Amino acid sequence: MPTTPETPIASPVGRDTPRVDGPRKVSGMAQYTADFHFPGMLYAVPVEATIANGRVVKLDTAAAEKMPGVRAIFHRENIGKIFRSVLESGFESVCEERRPPFEDDVIRYYGQYIALAVADTFETAKAAADAVRATYVKDKPNVENELKAEDEPNVVATTFGPYERLESQRGDAQGAFASAPVKLDQTYVTPAETHNPLELHATTAIWDGSTLTMYESSQGVVNQQGVLAQMFGLPKENVRVITKFVGSGFGSKLWPWTQCPLAAAASRQLGKPVKLVVSRKMMFQSVGHRARTQQRVRLGATPEGKLVSLQHDYVYHRSMLETHHEDCGEATPFQYSVPNLRVTFGRARRNVGATTDMRGPGRTPGLYALESAMNELADQLKIDPVKLRVLNEPKIDESLGIPFSSRHMLECFELGAEKFGWSRRSPEVGSMKRDGLTLGWGTAGCSWVAARFSAAASVQLRDDGTARVACATQDIGTGMYTILAQLASQKTGVPLAKIEVALGDTMLPEGPLSGGSMATASVVNAVFAAADNAIASLLTIATTTPGSPFENRPPTDLAFEGGRVFVKADGAAKAVPFDSLLRRADLRLVTGNGKSEATIGNPKPKYSTHSWGCHFVEVTWQPEIARLRVSRVVTVIDAGRIINPLAGRNQIEGAVVMGIGMALLEHTTYDPENGAPINSNLADYVVAVNADVPPIDVHFLDFPDKELNELGARGIGEIGLTGIAAAITAAVHHATGVRVRELPVKIENLLV
Repeated sequence: MPTTPETPIASPVGRDTPRVDGPRKVSGMAQYTADFHFPGMLYAVPVEATIANGRVVKLDTAAAEKMPGVRAIFHRENIGKIFRSVLESGFESVCEERRPPFEDDVIRYYGQYIALAVADTFETAKAAADAVRATYVKDKPNVENELKAEDEPNVVATTFGPYERLESQRGDAQGAFASAPVKLDQTYVTPAETHNPLELHATTAIWDGSTLTMYESSQGVVNQQGVLAQMFGLPKENVRVITKFVGSGFGSKLWPWTQCPLAAAASRQLGKPVKLVVSRKMMFQSVGHRARTQQRVRLGATPEGKLVSLQHDYVYHRSMLETHHEDCGEATPFQYSVPNLRVTFGRARRNVGATTDMRGPGRTPGLYALESAMNELADQLKIDPVKLRVLNEPKIDESLGIPFSSRHMLECFELGAEKFGWSRRSPEVGSMKRDGLTLGWGTAGCSWVAARFSAAASVQLRDDGTARVACATQDIGTGMYTILAQLASQKTGVPLAKIEVALGDTMLPEGPLSGGSMATASVVNAVFAAADNAIASLLTIATTTPGSPFENRPPTDLAFEGGRVFVKADGAAKAVPFDSLLRRADLRLVTGNGKSEATIGNPKPKYSTHSWGCHFVEVTWQPEIARLRVSRVVTVIDAGRIINPLAGRNQIEGAVVMGIGMALLEHTTYDPENGAPINSNLADYVVAVNADVPPIDVHFLDFPDKELNELGARGIGEIGLTGIAAAITAAVHHATGVRVRELPVKIENLLV
């Protein structure tokens, strides 16, 4: 029945809620970065290096500059000054490729930008870019797959600060392994993977005197504002970054890439808006990718299955310039109980573009290795892989010596096994059949860090009964518009349809990155504080407005519930809607502001905060035609309070599909002669599509984690991808008897 002032709406939190921005998207009204157009706008196309190692000795731009409609060909000599940015405290001013574009003539990876064509139309700019001729001194690039750690000091620089190469240690892992009754020693490899969000990276830059406005496909508008302010020597308030909608990013749009300052520099020089859209081919070269990893895992155990030693040594590739850290050992120290542990890492420089965060960075390849090793150990011991994990469930975070804020991993496995029918599993390889197909069943655990970035928000209550919530975060397709509306509705009682959500603009209260599965957890307390402050102001207005039914009462006598104000002692029977009080006071609106501090990076946490879960996977194998398919998945997640279960299930389902791609399809291959990504298109870089997607059964446990925020909500964007590849390869082994330790699983691996 319709909601009236006498019938407050039910809580919007915890209910399946269609996206409030859905109508704009399906009607084509949602504007993505490349959709914005401005009078006099010019178009820019970068000129890419066609070598991966060497130096530019000559750049011939004469023919391109003479083409009709070409405004300029920018290069090192005429682009103007672009400064390096410097990492600030916390997650501020982060930039993976800190070398400004065109800073020198050295080529370090294929596709590195060496010039920029700007013209009246995109077609003219593309033709001009193609007409630029570069002469190089070339060296053979190093894009070797085999990874050996380069010589480094014990403490190395990374994007976010120094890391010790000995990442974690307790007990005597080597000695305990040497004396362990049961040993496992295997190496697992994950390939370079490339982000392929549907929306291409795009930038439109507009200068107005000393003010720079950037329309950007970004997962972090506030961070981008800080980086660009440094690059162009501007006060931060003179840079505005706007991102209304993002067509996914998967981490590739967390940090600014070199096309951003190039578009800004071109606009500065020409005095016109300049748009630059990165091509799909460029996406494989100049806007980041997941690093290739090589991980050696050594497990020592008792015959009963109790771990006595765990060693995890990993190497990942990186570019010649950047210092990104692919933290494969992040979860290893606390995922299982083990008295003796050692985690180390190394890095191997390659002539490739910068590596960067990709959905579930570090922990996704890391848990593939660790969970695969646990599955192999279970087979070696002839113990059920679920039972092995139960035997090694930790009571506390043994790496930090502190309790978990909430950990319900065993409940995840219990529910997952029940829903999947795990008790019917026959452990013998190839022993399970259905409809003439061989079945394989596998499982793995998953986890992801839970933390908050700092955040601020504002909430307005208006005299027409509507509300507005604002925060300079962004919606990358994960549902932040809806989450902010739900939070504001929860506190104010205003129906979702009457709440305006403003985000994706650095002129709004400073918001968090959309990364690390932390955005939702970060905004909860900020929005609630803002709403509380708006309500407090409203109560003061209610008691000071002449003619108000609450005039001259102390504000402490009043309560606010369901969008109405009433005297506590009288109950809600005589409640007055807030909009009526505002109109009586002749006020258009009342505003509250709120903030929430970051928890990430806390050097002395009281609790270890993470989300947990597990996957159960079925594959079918048809050896006659070498046909392998993932046919069924059950995933159970312990992520605290789920604010929007509908969007939450979508997140986990999408992560599982991405995991199918990781396990069976995706890998970026580099040409050993010129260093170019060979499969730099969506015909040759194969990703999972609808035909590859099986039934996915997602379940959430309900254990709110109040250590993180008032609702007890944790992030879920990345946890669904962690562990899934290990569950798939375990199922492949169960069906075929072939143990594949280098992803992706290829049909030729199985033809034995």
